[in-house]
Amino acid sequence: MIDKKNIKNDENYARYAGLKGLINIVKRLRSEEGCPWDKRQTEETLKPYIMEEACEVVDAISSGEKTDIMEELGDLLLQVIFLSDIYEEKKEFSLDDVINAIIKKLIRRHPHVFDANFSLKEGERLDDVILKNWEKIKAEEKKEKRQNKLYYK
Repeated sequence: MIDKKNIKNDENYARYAGLKGLINIVKRLRSEEGCPWDKRQTEETLKPYIMEEACEVVDAISSGEKTDIMEELGDLLLQVIFLSDIYEEKKEFSLDDVINAIIKKLIRRHPHVFDANFSLKEGERLDDVILKNWEKIKAEEKKEKRQNKLYYK
């Protein structure tokens, strides 16, 4: 005999597989037909869950249990997607904006990987240059943030 409940779950899993599927699940949970609890959440109400999930990732890594690590990383990823959806609903930014911001930051902070003109000078060690560049780039980012805050006030 076929278990109809499992068929429905298998169909939902196939329908919502992958990152796009997870994004669509969050959007559905927060929709009019979704979950009342999920619809009520805000960036403020999610703060404790973000902290809890981050701590659970650390605990899972410490345990060395790969399935626990995978599950907890998923829970933390859910928080990022959930929060991004809340901000997108308010028309402030989207998950794509979050992703593009981290892509820009990673490229900017790793010129030794992404800058075709990067080269070591004679006598330089790559690890030393990486650290020096990292500190310089972070200082530039902080300065730029301060200037932007003053500019946008």
